[in-house]
Amino acid sequence: MKVFPIVLLLSLLPLPVHAIEICSGPNRAARKVTCLVDGDTGWQNGKKWRLLDIDTPETSRPECKAEGHTGKAALNRLAGLMANGYQLQYSGSKDRTSDRRDLVRIRLHDGRDAGEVLIQERLAQPWPNTGNIWCNR
Repeated sequence: MKVFPIVLLLSLLPLPVHAIEICSGPNRAARKVTCLVDGDTGWQNGKKWRLLDIDTPETSRPECKAEGHTGKAALNRLAGLMANGYQLQYSGSKDRTSDRRDLVRIRLHDGRDAGEVLIQERLAQPWPNTGNIWCNR
């Protein structure tokens, strides 16, 4: 039986993928952070983006308790989905907010679209939306 050095064995193991962080602190562009703001907004290397064609509940200023609860669930689910690997696919368009965020799709390691997963799991609705479904309006 051949004995391999432990360093060689460890180098053959898959590298762990770290969960994407939840955003905190100021100066995200200058710090070139990669993090999530909520279920449809984040930063990649200091560039702010928004998911194309979906809307998730607000986490910072929810209109009702259900929206706040579902917003946190959407944020945590997106972080979990991205933890196994992801690729941002830039659409070439920007949203109409003052931030002019890049509109993106997130392709997960298994080929699924993160926005579609959130919609299927009822953590997001298609955009443009018809109101705040989480607060029944």
